[in-house]
Amino acid sequence: MILYDSPNPAPNPRRVRIYLAEKGLSVPLQTISIRDGEHRGEAFLQVNPLGQTPALVLDGADVLTESVAICRFFETLHPAPPLFGSGARGVAEVDQWIRRVELRLMTPLALVWQHTHPFTARVVKPQYTDFGESQRPRVIAAMREFDIALASRDWLDGKGYSMADIVLLTTIDFAAFVGIAMPQDATALRAWHARATARPSAQA
Repeated sequence: MILYDSPNPAPNPRRVRIYLAEKGLSVPLQTISIRDGEHRGEAFLQVNPLGQTPALVLDGADVLTESVAICRFFETLHPAPPLFGSGARGVAEVDQWIRRVELRLMTPLALVWQHTHPFTARVVKPQYTDFGESQRPRVIAAMREFDIALASRDWLDGKGYSMADIVLLTTIDFAAFVGIAMPQDATALRAWHARATARPSAQA
């Protein structure tokens, strides 16, 4: 088993690293440099034709991609402590929050990244800069939605730190890299971010 990883600021590989750190699991890593274009190289495309990290090569030739799917694989093998919720309702609630982060926050953020950042200009052609800039208010609006949700709870599902918090943390931090900070008046979101960042796993 080997996990193809990429360093920060790549948010999706970081999700898996944080998850593994929370679980106390160690997996052999091979670093793929996105900055140097190694994810588009022939060798890595043999692993994941989409040219994206993370990718988990299992014993044999099977490969799992997509960060949440990889973490679900490990969750089945190592269910304690649970990071995808407990019981039917708990699992559904964590999944609900993961979906909200990915659809409501990460989707417009990805469009800002793809269409306005100099790094992506070499692969996103043409960049529609005005369209990308138009997505910034959507990112801020989504951050405010999470601020409201976190006003009455420490963690997204209201029970404990979960995969949903990992997904939100990596997305918020990637937004800062792209140039979109949390609103100053989003006090609940900022307090949550401080709690999540204080966890040792956040340094993974």
